[in-house]
Order: sequence, then structure tokens, then C-alpha cells
Amino acid sequence: MYETMVTLQALDDVFYHAQRQGRMSFYMQAAGEEAATVCSAAGLEPDDEVFGQYREQGCLLWRGFGLQAMADQCIGNVDSLDKGRVMPIHYGSKALRFQTISSPLATQIPHATGAALAVKLAKEDRVVACYFGEGAASEGDAHPALNFAATLRVPALFIVRNNGYAISTPSDEQFAGDGIAPRALALGMDAIRVDGNDALATVAAVRDARARVRATGAPALVELMTYRLSHHSTSDDASKYRGADELKALSVRARHPVDRLRAYMAERGHWDDDDEASARADTRAEVRAALDAAEAKDKPHVDTLFDDVYDELTPELEKQKAALNAWMAAKGE
Repeated sequence: MYETMVTLQALDDVFYHAQRQGRMSFYMQAAGEEAATVCSAAGLEPDDEVFGQYREQGCLLWRGFGLQAMADQCIGNVDSLDKGRVMPIHYGSKALRFQTISSPLATQIPHATGAALAVKLAKEDRVVACYFGEGAASEGDAHPALNFAATLRVPALFIVRNNGYAISTPSDEQFAGDGIAPRALALGMDAIRVDGNDALATVAAVRDARARVRATGAPALVELMTYRLSHHSTSDDASKYRGADELKALSVRARHPVDRLRAYMAERGHWDDDDEASARADTRAEVRAALDAAEAKDKPHVDTLFDDVYDELTPELEKQKAALNAWMAAKGE
């Protein structure tokens, strides 16, 4: 888990600065939430279906989604699994059972409930995990999706990253209640709240909740209390709505999830400074190499714009495709 979190930090740092250099259009970091994304994924099983929000690159790394695949997606080149059609960080992998990220907030929650119902009807021995933030829990999709999951008793595990902010809105301005876990209890759903910056507590809580979902066939919710150290995205400036004192207080080593796990391992002789230096140098070099390779690849051919909508192109799409190709030919493209 620790090595995956180190990789996540290197990925986020290199890609964030690449965006600032104009090498990709958009990026979102998971700084401060490394344990919440990586260690929660460690508590799941490989066959579990995952519906993410947009800060779950740690979950994908844990499942085996490679750095090159991430770089290809963020650059939008010919090898991107989505053929360059969506924004950066909107990852997805059929092979890894990770549904493609969707920009509209909270739409994945009802989708996950529906997928869990399908799993139930098929009598499959797995669960559907759904990630979202406490801000997404304020969206209209959240309550009915959770209520349907509870009343239909489907094997869904909802994993809430409560990082304190919905973009610029602090949690105490989002709701007057005590977080998200009590909402699940009110709907008749098992729930637990855990320190999402504690790597071992996070994996234990998710693993236990998953086991409970499989044993009962009913959903459960895990609320991971964490903190977003980064801007919401590269389109955001967090200094406009939170002070330097708050950020400094919550980014100290004693509270940072990666530093906490490193200290735990070092105290037990499982990690030292040489291990740390080697891991960080190697992963950073791997991320940079993946990004350079992604930028060197061609963009998808324009004809792929018309793929994957229908099995065979409709007459209308055939006309549009011909018109586009004729326009490009006239422009010398």
C-alpha cells in the first residue's frame, strides 16, 4: 500500500506541473487523500465493480492500471482507452472492473445501486463499490440512490471521502448534521466512520464492511474522514477560501496519511531512508517516462469520432462523416 501511495504522489506531482506547463488541459490531485483512495481499494476484491468519482486514481493504481495508461488518457492520444474523447483523469477500465469516470457529480451513485441490483439478481459473489465525496452527498442523486440500495437490499458498498470541502464550500456550510454516516443509519443501512488518514484503519474498515455486505446481502457505507491538501483541481485556487494557517495545521507529518504509514513501518524495521529515496526516485522517473511517451504518440484519427455509438453507422452519421472528411480535405488536413 505504501509503495502505491508513493507512486500516487509522484503521479500527482508530475501531472499537476505538466498541466501548469500546458502539456495537458486539466488535472486533479489526491494530495492528503492517498490512504482514503489506495487503502480503501486494498479492502476490496478484484472482482468487485467500482464506480469512482474523480479522485480515485489511487484505487486504479492499486488494481493495476499502469502509469502509461494514465498518461495516455490525460494526453488523449491514440492509445487512450477512451480514444481521447473525455477530459483528463476520467479513467476507466473494463478489465479492472472500474467504470469510466463521469464529470456530472454524483451520477455514479444511482448507477452503482443499479449495478448492485444486477449483481444480486445474478447471484454473483461480489459487491459494487461506489466512491463519492461529502459534497456529492448533497446532490439530488445521492439520497434516492442510497434509499433504493437500502430498500432493495443490494450488495453495494458506499465509500465516502469526507475531505472537508465541496470545491470551495466547507462541510459546515454544506449541512448542519453530523457528516454522512448518520444519513445511512437513518435509511436503515449499516455505516461506520473511520480516520481516512490512517492507512491500516481504512483497509480494515473497508474489508470488514465488504464482508458484512456479502454476509447480509445489504448495503453499507464507510465514511473516511480526511482532508484535501490540494486545490480542488487545476481550475481552482484554494487560497481564495481557506487560510494558510488551516492548511499548515492539517498538513503536518503527524496527520499526513503517507507520513503516518511510513513512520509505522520504520518503527518496526520495515522501511528506512534508503528505501524511501530509492522508491521516490524510481517512481518519479517512471511517471516522467510515461508522460514523455504519451506526448510522442499520435492523436486518435478523426474517424473514431463516429465509432462506438451504433454497431453500424446510421445514414445520418455516414453523411456527417463524409462531410467532415470533405471539409478536412479542403483544408489540407
